[in-house]
Amino acid sequence: MARPEKVAVVDEIREKLAGADAAVLTEYRGLKVHELAALRGALRPAGAEFKIFKNTLARRAAEEAGLGELVPLLEGPTAITFVKGDAVVAAKALRDFGKTNQALIVKGGLLGTKVLVPSDISALAEVAPREELLARLAGGFQAPMVKAAGLFQAFTRNMAYGLKALIDQRIEGGEALPADEPETTPAPDATAEAPAAAPADETPADETLAEAPTESAPETPDDAAPAASDD
Repeated sequence: MARPEKVAVVDEIREKLAGADAAVLTEYRGLKVHELAALRGALRPAGAEFKIFKNTLARRAAEEAGLGELVPLLEGPTAITFVKGDAVVAAKALRDFGKTNQALIVKGGLLGTKVLVPSDISALAEVAPREELLARLAGGFQAPMVKAAGLFQAFTRNMAYGLKALIDQRIEGGEALPADEPETTPAPDATAEAPAAAPADETPADETLAEAPTESAPETPDDAAPAASDD
């Protein structure tokens, strides 16, 4: 292989390691071509890609990426599963495939920048799926509200029972409960003054004035002669 092609492969491995959410290294010795194809198909729904590279190129890419812990794992026929997405789903797919194909051996891997050993990947495969964890989380938020509603209902119910028991106890002790008094309408005040009625034979003052004759002053004749003088 020409040197530029090797450089391109190293760059590809380094970029895939940097861009993956997780990576799992497995030994595939003894797996047939159709079994490898089945494994790739099982990993595809998990957003994982199963790739085989030459160990010399993979070791160089790991060193350039600052992942020297992976170099000892890159011995023998090794494949790298690059995961973009939920690493739990990919770990479950590898575990389930390994149950029927024991030639697949998990060697280690990465979760973010943390190096994983085989037991870590096995533990990761036992984690509940993301959807189930979210459902549990939602149920955990809902449980206190349901409990609070139940306590409130129990409080009101117990308070009603307590009031009824208190009333029954008072009745048994001979105490009469106060009865509702009927509403009464207040009687009109007898001392209130009624409007005075005018006498039947009283004539209004303005009518009396209208019937009285008008007295005129005595007239003095304009042509009355003056009194005679003694002269």
